[in-house]
Amino acid sequence: MTAYVSALDLFTIGIGPSSSHTVGPMRAAKSFADHLAASGELDAVTRVTCTLYGSLGSTGVGHGTPDAVVAGLGGARPETCDPDDMRGSWAALPSAASLSAGDRPAGSGASVVLGGRHTITMTRDDIAFEPRTRLPGHPNALTLSAWSDASAIPVFEETYYSIGGGFIRRDGDQQRIGTTASHPYPFATSAHLIELCDQHGITIDEIARANEEALHGRERIDAGLDAIWSAMAASVAEGLEGDGQLPGGLGVWRRAAGIREQLEDCDARHERETSIEWLHAFALAVNEQNASGGRVVTAPTNGAAGIIPAVGHYYLRFVPGATDAGIRRYLLTATAIGSLFKANASISGAEAGCQGEVGSACAMAAGGLCAVLGGTPRQVENAAEIAMEHHLGLTCDPVGGLVQVPCIERNAIASSTAVSAARLALHGDGTHLVSLDTVIETMRQTGLDMSTKYKETSEGGLAVSVPDC
Repeated sequence: MTAYVSALDLFTIGIGPSSSHTVGPMRAAKSFADHLAASGELDAVTRVTCTLYGSLGSTGVGHGTPDAVVAGLGGARPETCDPDDMRGSWAALPSAASLSAGDRPAGSGASVVLGGRHTITMTRDDIAFEPRTRLPGHPNALTLSAWSDASAIPVFEETYYSIGGGFIRRDGDQQRIGTTASHPYPFATSAHLIELCDQHGITIDEIARANEEALHGRERIDAGLDAIWSAMAASVAEGLEGDGQLPGGLGVWRRAAGIREQLEDCDARHERETSIEWLHAFALAVNEQNASGGRVVTAPTNGAAGIIPAVGHYYLRFVPGATDAGIRRYLLTATAIGSLFKANASISGAEAGCQGEVGSACAMAAGGLCAVLGGTPRQVENAAEIAMEHHLGLTCDPVGGLVQVPCIERNAIASSTAVSAARLALHGDGTHLVSLDTVIETMRQTGLDMSTKYKETSEGGLAVSVPDC
């Protein structure tokens, strides 16, 4: 058994504001349309309906889930679609009530080109919300149904689970949609990972690289890692220039650009050391891009997308001798650590709370930074454990169902925690009382015990304590 997930899967270029509520549903809808095309049933379909359950039903509107479903049915992919084309695609549909007081006449509604080649009509009411219904497979569930005028039952129906980080799984499948392959260095736990490092005299990033090259070859994985970092860097750069108010009605203003201007002035005057303040600005920049529905990299989720780019920028800007090769090592180390969280607990806020998103990302960044600062495998494992230990129990309670409050600032603070954890681990020899495996299992159990209202439903915590308008 191996826990390893390829960096090209764990880090995917997509759009905001949520990997589980936007990217995953778009992929599910596209998979559904692709199946109809492959089965030869596409031309018989006149209507498609979708029901969003659990967390998708609770906060789907704020996360753009209905827009993502409509876009995915039309063939859009989160990696390549224009965020502006997706935004508002569901809201632009007419309501069924505006078309008919009774049954909807055949052909009424707005046109959607299913699978990019067959036109059907849809209304806003074709997407239903069932927040109180939680399917057993996962809190993020959606059922898509294709209908024909000639049949009273669906031509085809499929339920999908959006299991975090943009990964999806069909109901009945044991694994996420995708391919599996053997790895030269399979591992299921951090203890096993460290054992492999000791046995072969190699580092965690070298373990990850060997597994990646077995999957993709050296050229493809290097190109993939570079593309991931390029997209992360672009989200930082764009976020540091962005201004105005974020969408959604909370009245949250973008701050990263203003902080950048202040820090540039401060640096020009040599007033003080500003590395941690820049770290905060980098994280804010990414998460403001995400909150605006812009392009970001799931790392390992959109809600936590700012932490790994911010810490990577900290490394490049403030660590003497930092290199592009170091960024590859950073991402590969983070991938190995993130794989452990995904396999043995969860990276889904709807399943584990924000400890599963921001906590996992913080641990990945801490371990990755420790590695490129010269840490041993045991010190890397210690850094990841420190980072995760101090996020245990963190709830996911987005105000207004939007990935803004407290999510944006939370990424900035977690970036600081990641740097502190890496630096702290480097002062020891890697020996510590609580193992990374223990803290991952504790996170899993804490997620199971956590009330549903604190897991991305906006039914508890800040979401009900702060006015959302």
